[in-house]
Amino acid sequence: MDTEGSGNGGFEDGAGGQPPEENLSELRQIRREKLRKLQNMGRNPFVIETWDITAYSQDIKDEFDALDGHWVSCAGRVMANRHMGKASFIDIQDRLGRIQCYVRQDAIGPDEYEIFLMYDIGDIVGIEGSVFRTRHGEVSVKAERIALLTKSLQILPNKHQGLRDTELRYRQRYVDLIMNPEVREAFITRAKIIKEIKRYMEDERGYLEVDTPILTTIAGGANARPFVTHHNTLELEMKLRISNELYLKRLTVGGFDRVYEMGKMFRNEGMDRNHNPEYTSMELYHAYGNMDTMMDICENLVAGAAKAALGTMVITYQGKTFDLTPPWERLSMQDAVKKWAGEDFGRIESDEEAREAAKRHGLDGWEKMSRGIAISELFEKYCEEHLDGPVFVTGHPVEISPLAKRDPDDPRITRRFEAYINCWEIANAFSELNDPIDQYQRFKEQQEQLESGDDQAHPMDEDFVNALEVGLPPTGGMGIGIDRVVMLITDAPSIRDVILFPTMKPLED
Repeated sequence: MDTEGSGNGGFEDGAGGQPPEENLSELRQIRREKLRKLQNMGRNPFVIETWDITAYSQDIKDEFDALDGHWVSCAGRVMANRHMGKASFIDIQDRLGRIQCYVRQDAIGPDEYEIFLMYDIGDIVGIEGSVFRTRHGEVSVKAERIALLTKSLQILPNKHQGLRDTELRYRQRYVDLIMNPEVREAFITRAKIIKEIKRYMEDERGYLEVDTPILTTIAGGANARPFVTHHNTLELEMKLRISNELYLKRLTVGGFDRVYEMGKMFRNEGMDRNHNPEYTSMELYHAYGNMDTMMDICENLVAGAAKAALGTMVITYQGKTFDLTPPWERLSMQDAVKKWAGEDFGRIESDEEAREAAKRHGLDGWEKMSRGIAISELFEKYCEEHLDGPVFVTGHPVEISPLAKRDPDDPRITRRFEAYINCWEIANAFSELNDPIDQYQRFKEQQEQLESGDDQAHPMDEDFVNALEVGLPPTGGMGIGIDRVVMLITDAPSIRDVILFPTMKPLED
């Protein structure tokens, strides 16, 4: 049977540093005493630097016929122990799973066996021995040598209850990964998704992966509130990027026809199940492409990522099924507002009429709304909740799209789409604005909004306008929320479940 473990043990008081010895729980004190005894015997586990691993747990099970009776060397964390006099079974956990090890006194020697009996659940051990199958049919390793590689001074949660406190799981992800195999699998799946996305971008689409600044003086490329910091040497206010769009477009001006970057973005805004202040996004820019090019890439990229991770393009998220197989539905924002808000903007031409419509629906600030802002606000209030998708929403008003080309058939809207799945926006794309005069005017209008108190308005970026004056070819661009795509494919209820170390408010002393 397990020798210890109930509840969450010492993790509540041991996460932030080294507590005074007199405050240690009795079980943790016993572990310290064992460590001191081992050190006094010249068996300090913390001086061991390496262990030669020849096989992992799942490999041993999968290749049992070839390995039966053969010597292997493995290592892992002790997750269970069963002592039966002069023989014991322990389960060790490595990166591929768990395997049972059989430890006999007559195989490793009486003195070594006495030391082995001081091992605890949570300790990390190395084992050399032969592979065999027990009478109950379980593939195991018969230990001929065992070594303590790391002594765990904490108490793992009870194996039956596991680590279930959601906040504690996020704060102590290292314990979460040990105790909950499904959590490890989710992050392995995340890695597969990212690997497939990069393979698709580079091998199938010919894109070049690049790096652009995270710390910048102008947080542009989106309408969002940035994190602000200060560079002491330069005596300069700086910001963490909210987007990498404008740098990537500069590279397109410089002749890199197809570029992308996957990395961290930072927005000083609210936190909920779909938002974390630090998140992973991918932006890509395709010279001589347009919004339609981006649609094709978006639907094939997301569907391909699901296929690579799950073996199918049909996914289930929180009980709902979504078929990601291309092509996806297309829907204009104006048609969506007509369908779900009951306002036909095909008949509303003036700002005055649009304000009346906004007033009828009780929108805040309707007195100052333009036609485009009214459409956007009604869409957000009435339509987003219906967009199970996958669906591309098009025809965004120019007022909310300062970096997108105007639609030549209707200059009040832009050549832009947002992709929705499960009522979430997962991608945003444009036929990129490459008219420097138009861009300067839009930046100027946004700067006026910024100066009047809208801290999410886009700042003026004169160097970017200069780059456009040098000449940006016709270009399609897109940003994809990688965390949300991973959430959907892994069926994760919260963005915190797909970020290894999500942002958390510090615990109060």
